[in-house]
Amino acid sequence: MLIIPAIDLKDGVCVRLEQGRKEAVTVYSRDAAGTAKKFEALGAKVLHVVDLDGAFAGSQQNLGKIMEIRKSVKMIIEVGGGIRDIVTVDRLISAGINRVIIGTSAIEDPAFFMEACKQFPGKIFIGIDAKDGKVAVKGWEEVSAIDAIELAKRVETVGVGGIIYTDIARDGMLTGPNIPAQEEMVRTVKIPVIASGGIANINDIRNLLKIPDLWGAITGKAIYSGSLDLNEAVKLTEREE
Repeated sequence: MLIIPAIDLKDGVCVRLEQGRKEAVTVYSRDAAGTAKKFEALGAKVLHVVDLDGAFAGSQQNLGKIMEIRKSVKMIIEVGGGIRDIVTVDRLISAGINRVIIGTSAIEDPAFFMEACKQFPGKIFIGIDAKDGKVAVKGWEEVSAIDAIELAKRVETVGVGGIIYTDIARDGMLTGPNIPAQEEMVRTVKIPVIASGGIANINDIRNLLKIPDLWGAITGKAIYSGSLDLNEAVKLTEREE
């Protein structure tokens, strides 16, 4: 299992939100590229970057900062937030972004999502963000009637590279990940699943490691607040391989 640190960008700086609420924001760093370098030095091999402004606005707003991050590290970088058309996907991948995460548009514009999976095989991941098992969209401002597990089954058939599954109720709250929900998602599909939301400390990493075939775990606030040592977490997962 990979430990994947997160950089969430709002107005060009690194922040964390509680449960995705844009009014519940904490600024952690004004140097996104420097933060990425620090994560890489601590052993992270993959970096998760979200353009929060883009998620709310519907189009990317922090591309310049994302490119600064890309130039500063050798890590695999996955980017999400406000990606709603092929031009944006192509621009990111052409600039060296390894994976593009599509969330809202996978539901609202399935033709675009399927075309992206076809044009960029293995490079498109879907972000499934759930509240009480239902998929949330538009920066988590709206909760749909779509069941998260059913959506996962559906997208697996169109060539998506993997799933990033977030429990919104846990995100940014340091209350521990939703282990049963993550277990169910991993059992449901054969493609990679990355867990997100709720990680607080090294015990949460140990609990996630008990889920067979879980591909990765994203953590943000726990690293920034100091309740989780990124290097310790990386070393723990490496020992378990």
